[in-house]
Amino acid sequence: MNRFLSSPWTKVVVFVLSLVPLGVLLWLCWQAYQSADPTEFVTANPIEYITHYTGDWTIRFICFTLCITPLRMLLNRPQITRFRRMLGLFAFFYGCVHFAVWLFLDPRQNTIPAIWEDIVKRRYITIGMLALLAMLPLAITSTAGWVRRLGFKRWKRLHKLVYLTAIAAVIHYWWLVKSDIRLPLMYAAIVAVLLGYRIIVWMRDRKRKLSDPRAPQPTASTS
Repeated sequence: MNRFLSSPWTKVVVFVLSLVPLGVLLWLCWQAYQSADPTEFVTANPIEYITHYTGDWTIRFICFTLCITPLRMLLNRPQITRFRRMLGLFAFFYGCVHFAVWLFLDPRQNTIPAIWEDIVKRRYITIGMLALLAMLPLAITSTAGWVRRLGFKRWKRLHKLVYLTAIAAVIHYWWLVKSDIRLPLMYAAIVAVLLGYRIIVWMRDRKRKLSDPRAPQPTASTS
């Protein structure tokens, strides 16, 4: 298992698999363009379909990223952390595609005042913008060079913004849907479990430090 996780080819496989959702979406759009009945591929409202599709994959990749630390700890496989940066960047990528679809394809967004009005007046768009903006510094500082510039402790604190991103993304989805909240509820449960695990680990480590001041400081990242 360690050899598999450490292989450079494994990262290539993860990269290719992460592009599959985009490939599927492009294939569906191409089939809809060629078909006499586009609704068979992208429904009767293609802009809404594409917006929801890219939004779903944004939240999924956020969850994939948050899964890395629990898996590393529970399986005792530190090599798994090699994939966190890539998964986080794909979350940002799909978030940008999601935003671009809303910005450029939604016919309501035809002027800057209309865009601003939507951001201010529609609370699900406001919280969605917060989620995207929270991902921006994470994507910019994801390289090893930024870790050296900021110092590991400051870099680690900054990257706790992923928690804000996850919570804001779930709320965005929850506020967006009109009646069927099953999917937002599922993502909310997943994020709650992933963040709850971190809280339990933090409380356990804190309790151990308080009971034994000579105990070594935990160095494992929980981002």
